[in-house]
Amino acid sequence: MKISLMCTDKTHPVYAYIEEWASKNSAIHEVSIISTTSELTGGDFLFLISASEIVSPSIRELYKYTLVLHASDLPNGKGWSPHIWEIINGKTQITLSLIEALEKVDTGDIWFKKVLNIGKHWLWYEINHCLFSAEIQLIEKAINEHNEVKPIHQPEIKSPSYYRKRTPADSEVNPEASISSQFNLIRVCDPNRYPAYMKLYGHKYKIILEKIDE
Repeated sequence: MKISLMCTDKTHPVYAYIEEWASKNSAIHEVSIISTTSELTGGDFLFLISASEIVSPSIRELYKYTLVLHASDLPNGKGWSPHIWEIINGKTQITLSLIEALEKVDTGDIWFKKVLNIGKHWLWYEINHCLFSAEIQLIEKAINEHNEVKPIHQPEIKSPSYYRKRTPADSEVNPEASISSQFNLIRVCDPNRYPAYMKLYGHKYKIILEKIDE
């Protein structure tokens, strides 16, 4: 099969998982990793993984299937980085959805869902590994089972939740509040891409949270 994996940010930590999968499956499939829609040439599958560009209908028509990985229990949790917002809000279980891509973002029919349990003590890299491993599993499931899949329309609900795009300001920690009350925020902050920080005494401090083996 001819498979395109689109991730618009080469610095995103999921990129290494995509590259590893592409390398392992290069003898079975024709796999390409794409960072912009202008590189898309068509094929059997197009998977959108942490892709910020909208894929037009004309491009989707070049593929048999165009599928999006989205880390929420759709139709709830539309928008940006839903699993991050949910963990900050105290969730210990998140849902990964694989849906069909449509012009209206996060509204496509559902192929698969996978529930993930998130440890209360996990840090950003442990959460990432759980999520990205599950994304690879759903990619493989879609490829292997596409002939048997019966997509399900997203149910209509009155007020589905929507998450806005996170900004650096969302990683700010309040030095006057307790660490425990802000632990969920600190632990989801990628220290390389959007580190947790605080402002105090006229300066800005980067906060790095690491586990110490006892």
